[in-house]
Amino acid sequence: MTDFDSIRPGFEAERTITIEEKHTVSHTGVPVLGTPMMVGLIEMVSKDLVQPLLPPGFTTVGYEVSIKHKAPAFLGDAVRVAARVLEADGRKLRFEVRVTLGEKVIGEGMHRRTVIPLAA
Repeated sequence: MTDFDSIRPGFEAERTITIEEKHTVSHTGVPVLGTPMMVGLIEMVSKDLVQPLLPPGFTTVGYEVSIKHKAPAFLGDAVRVAARVLEADGRKLRFEVRVTLGEKVIGEGMHRRTVIPLAA
């Protein structure tokens, strides 16, 4: 059995991302960060946080997201996407996640991932 003890609660990472057209929805009349794109950014930062801690041949996949999209972020805004490991139970990982624009919370919630072997 492979050991994933190198991932511990409290580990955190953040990335600043400038909102591009690919991150927006336009049905609002003004290009604004779309919720699915925000979830994608959250997943990317969470994955990147733990990937270097995994043994070769393993990665993580998301399996649960509970996010509140609280405020808009517009084309060109630089948002900060942060993830912090809350629980690491074998292959199961739980993250606290937050997207902010300055002091304003754009989105926040929880995200779960599981460690899987890469396909051969």
